[in-house]
Amino acid sequence: MNAYEEYMREVARPMREELTNAGFDELTTPEEVNQFMNKNSEPALVVINSVCGCAAGLARPAAIHSLNHENKPEKLVTVFAGQDREATEQMRSYFSDIEPSSPSMAIVKDGQLQYFLPREQIEGFEVEEIVEQLTEAYDKYC
Repeated sequence: MNAYEEYMREVARPMREELTNAGFDELTTPEEVNQFMNKNSEPALVVINSVCGCAAGLARPAAIHSLNHENKPEKLVTVFAGQDREATEQMRSYFSDIEPSSPSMAIVKDGQLQYFLPREQIEGFEVEEIVEQLTEAYDKYC
C-alpha cells in the first residue's frame, strides 16, 4: 500500500466506524457482497459510504437516525466507495439500471434492489429530509 492509500485509509477510518458502531456490517470484498446478496432474504439497508464531506456528512447521520423508525430493515450493510473499490463495484452490479452514485443508500431484499436514494437526493438536503425519505421507503419495503 502506498503512502496516499494509507493516508486515505486513516482519513476514512472514522467514517467507517460511524456506521459500524451503529450496527452496520462492512462488506469489503466482492465475495462478501455476493454472499450477502445471495443469502439475505430480509429487507436490508445498504449504505454506499464515501469520503465526500458534503453529501456523506449528511448520509451517515441520516442512515443512523432513520433506524429509530418503527419499521426498519432487518440487516444493515455498507461498502466504501473509493476505499473498497471491488466490493463497491460488485454491490453496484446488483443495481444494474442505476447510475453509480456515492454516497447513496438502497434497500435490497432477496438479492433485488427495492429502493435507491442517490447522492442527488442527499446532497443539499437536511438530515431530517433524508431520514423522511428513508422512513417512507422503510414503510413501503420493510
